[in-house]
Amino acid sequence: MTAEPFKIGLLGHGTVGAAFAELLPERADQIAATTGLRPEIAGVLTTSRGTFEEILADSDLVVELIGGLEPARGYVLAAMAAGKHVVTANKQLLAHHGEELWAAAREHGVQLRFEAAVAGVVPVIRVLQESLAAAHVDRVHGIVNGTTNFILTQMASTGASYADALAEAQRLGYAEADPSDDVNGKDAAAKMAIIARLAFDTPVHLDDVRYEGIEQITQEDIAYARDLGLSLKLIGTAERVGEGISVRVHPAFLYAGHPLASINGSFNAVTVESPAITEITMSGPGAGGPQTASAVLGDVISAMIPPASTPETTQQLPVVADAESAFYLHLEVEDRPGVLAQIAQLLGLQGASIKSVVQQGTGSGARLVMVVHPMLESKFFAAVDLISRLDFLRGTPRAIRVLDEEFAA
Repeated sequence: MTAEPFKIGLLGHGTVGAAFAELLPERADQIAATTGLRPEIAGVLTTSRGTFEEILADSDLVVELIGGLEPARGYVLAAMAAGKHVVTANKQLLAHHGEELWAAAREHGVQLRFEAAVAGVVPVIRVLQESLAAAHVDRVHGIVNGTTNFILTQMASTGASYADALAEAQRLGYAEADPSDDVNGKDAAAKMAIIARLAFDTPVHLDDVRYEGIEQITQEDIAYARDLGLSLKLIGTAERVGEGISVRVHPAFLYAGHPLASINGSFNAVTVESPAITEITMSGPGAGGPQTASAVLGDVISAMIPPASTPETTQQLPVVADAESAFYLHLEVEDRPGVLAQIAQLLGLQGASIKSVVQQGTGSGARLVMVVHPMLESKFFAAVDLISRLDFLRGTPRAIRVLDEEFAA
């Protein structure tokens, strides 16, 4: 029996688009055997090739891989209005305009699939939307940017500086020529906005996500982390806080018992916590054209076998800015009596409890590195502000969050 053709319009032919165009004919026979439809490229849109109108008219489904907000948003809305399913890997588009796009998909009875937008081949979207649809999710932690994870792994394993590790990531193709959105945390923030929206059934915009990157991480931080039994990752967190949620991205130290502590190189991983399941962790390659193209193709197959697109949210949870965290604190001070006592007193006035301290002499000075137990971020940074005014400080205090959770193997 001959399978009916299923026409796919491809918007964009960069790294991922080219990989998808190569992968599709390789897998067409298997897809035809599974779905009864044989996928084929109906047309490709680039800056010098094809027109959107012609591709839309000839397609049953549109794959958007051009990136950015416009004209991607307009193309996706037009495709759905024309009754076409859409698959996208565009996290910035969804983090800015997701509610509008999901509403359009529901209105026009089509699917908007976006697994590849968040964690490469790690199926976190499908798990949250389907496998854990009935679970009450408490928290999601994610390493969702392969570029930064590769850089931090290089710094830890080879002793490379941040600049050298970034250059190596660019040489190997893990980092763009302009890596700003990766290293400053914005890319991960967009992905965490999408994850939070699905995990907590509430609208989350990129502007709701506080983020910071890894540009200020030094070899000293990583060396002291090793002394304290910690590893350093860029972590995205989405969690319930009281009656609201907190969504944020920042560097964080993890103890060895945390499931994300061993995720190295360009791999991504996401940990989902819920009373019903305790904790599950999914990991896999998070960067690279063939890997992302594979996730895109998985979405295409899903759209070829309906149902449903993303449902409307039923909650309106407030976003909480002030959450609890443990912290690593690095201080350069004069080596004189009473220094540690004064620092401990100021921390104590804000309710901080010190978990561990490493002290090292530096000639006429000293270096204090400590980890404090979880406390409200506002209280901790108020203490750091007071400490920064002490006359024996020799530099600006440096603080990095610590995830102090550990899970049994």
